This record gives sequence, structure tokens and C-alpha cells, in this order.
Amino acid sequence: MRILGALGCPEETELSVSIVGDRSIRVINREYLGKDRPTNVISFSLQEGDCGGVNPHALGDVLISADTAAREAEEAGMEFFDRLSFLLLHGILHLCGYDHERSGEAEAQKMQQKEQQLFKILKKEGLLSPTGL
Repeated sequence: MRILGALGCPEETELSVSIVGDRSIRVINREYLGKDRPTNVISFSLQEGDCGGVNPHALGDVLISADTAAREAEEAGMEFFDRLSFLLLHGILHLCGYDHERSGEAEAQKMQQKEQQLFKILKKEGLLSPTGL
């Protein structure tokens, strides 16, 4: 909830988080985004599309591949839970309207800065642990 609060979301805001493996996220990535490969995180907004806004408190769904997160953590020399937390931040930012893929370099920079800012807040407050978020 600390992340949502820092983004100005109302206290009643809800989202679902699913931790899956590479096989599952690859299927979802292929079926919904047309990319036949595993990825680290996918977000699905419940505030967009034909039924967007039906439940104004339901932000959306964040799916994270634990397999990919573990590989990325090892490659970066960081703790697995830190990487998982960062990917959760990334997914939530997408649900809040941040975009780095379709909106150009300026928006990508804005999203990256917000990720870093929130990650530092979580780290400073000691919230980067399996029970802290």
C-alpha cells in the first residue's frame, strides 16, 4: 500500500499481483501482447477499455515472472526480493499511466525517475523485505 499511497492513489485502491513462472508469462505475453517469449512483468489495467472504470477502486493486475526476476537479479548482482519489488513498482507505474514503450523518450525517462524515487523510498524505510511491502 505504501507504493500506491506514494502515487496518490486512494486508500481503497486494489490491485492483484501474481507471481508466475516463465512458461505461464510466455503464454500470456503471446496471447495478449503478441510476443512469443517470457518477460519479467506484464500489467493489465482495469481502468482502460470498454469496461474501464466499472470498479474505480480496481487498478488492475500485475503478473511477474519469478524465473526472469531471479535471472535478472543474479545478472545485476542484487537480491531477488529487491528485483521482484522493483518489477512490482514497474508494473504498478504502468497501471497508473506511466509508459516507456509507446510514449517516447521523455515519458520513458519520467517513468524511470519515478521508479528510482519510489525504490529509494522503500529501501530507506526498510520496506524491501518479504513482509515490508
